[in-house]
Amino acid sequence: MDLETKKINSANASVNAKLLLKDLESKLNKVATKISKTLKLDGFRKGKVPLNIIKTRYKDNIEQDAQKEAVEEILQAALKELGIDSKDVIGDPIITKFDKKDDFIDLEIKISLKPELKLDAVPLCIPDVKLKEIEEKQIKERLEEIAKAKAPLIEAKKEKELAENDIANINFEGFINGEAFEGGKAENFDLTIGSGQFIPGFEKALIGLKSGEEKEIHVTFPESYQAENLAGKPAIFKVKLNKIQVKDKTKIDEEFIKSLLPEEKNPSIELLNKKIKEQLALEEKTKLYNEELKEQLIENLDKKIHFDLPDLIIEQEMDLLFRNSLNILDPKELEELKSDPKKAQEKRESFREDAKKSVKITFIVDALAKQENISVEDNEVFQTIYYESMMNRQNPKDVIEYYKQNNMLPAIKMAMVEDKILAHLLDKKFEETSKTKSSKEATTPESPSSKTQKSVKKPKPKAE
Repeated sequence: MDLETKKINSANASVNAKLLLKDLESKLNKVATKISKTLKLDGFRKGKVPLNIIKTRYKDNIEQDAQKEAVEEILQAALKELGIDSKDVIGDPIITKFDKKDDFIDLEIKISLKPELKLDAVPLCIPDVKLKEIEEKQIKERLEEIAKAKAPLIEAKKEKELAENDIANINFEGFINGEAFEGGKAENFDLTIGSGQFIPGFEKALIGLKSGEEKEIHVTFPESYQAENLAGKPAIFKVKLNKIQVKDKTKIDEEFIKSLLPEEKNPSIELLNKKIKEQLALEEKTKLYNEELKEQLIENLDKKIHFDLPDLIIEQEMDLLFRNSLNILDPKELEELKSDPKKAQEKRESFREDAKKSVKITFIVDALAKQENISVEDNEVFQTIYYESMMNRQNPKDVIEYYKQNNMLPAIKMAMVEDKILAHLLDKKFEETSKTKSSKEATTPESPSSKTQKSVKKPKPKAE
């Protein structure tokens, strides 16, 4: 075996080898012999089928197995020569050259390795976490929202007109081309106006009706409607408003406070306001993280941490991004890519920078997860999928099965790990900033002289 190895950088290596055909022939015989021991063919006893018959009948399979074994031997020899442990190899090595000559096969193999990266610059990448102070006005508004949400429903007066957020109790029946359709009829149905529960235009058309009134509503089902027999079709709904229900006013009294703080020994409005303030602060922080700081942190990690990236993994990520992009292309552009390989290659190449960034961040997150001892358990993944499925009115079991069949669970788990790591780093920064701020406020009180200077008025100049 003629072997030449090259360590391109810390994440990539290449192997050039000449596989002699005589060596490959011995492997062919070895594979064929192994098959013959268990093979049954008409006219021959088990284990007595001649090798030449086996090699002829199963030629392609035997060649593949023999070549695979030969390539594996080349790889092991190359890793030994390079001083690389097999556990540091990422993914499957790719054969980029396989040229058959007269007495040998010319091979080139690319290998990707776990990159070497340092996390020293991570603290410099974490943006400052500056939260707005929660105002008393916000606390009061939230308390009123809670009181309104907990308020019991009461029937509105007959003269009241239906408005946004009211609950309309209705009878309705839908017709397409003058014929009633299945699933388009109900009685005493409670519909919150503005909830978006019905197709666009339906709820808005009810606004202004009074109890006992009837109306015909003309709407069109969306093109993307789940029932194909209704999608995109105009319909008429005959509707009767039976009654209007509204939220009663709730007093924020002692009983109400106790209902919100059932586990507290001494519930009070002060304690309730404190807890509301804490919740508002948490919501403010979460919003800031998700809408601004997490993305800023990712950008900083990408710019300030540098290391070699495995080429084969980048190519795989490019393939993934390219395939995903095909799902959202218009039919005309998709047909152009199918008919023009050059354009398809250019489209795929356009994802190279995004692929590099994605691979880079994945390795950084993985290293940080190990350093910070942060992980996501499988049950957390399933709980998240279950919750999101319920929110989207999907069957959680069907969604989980779909993710399993398409091997998407590892990607979801990695995304959750990334989110957890980013939040953890931002939390640490927030805690450090808060401690520093508190320390400064405690150790640098205003000096008496400065107070005096602030309180003294400058004398007015005398008129000459």
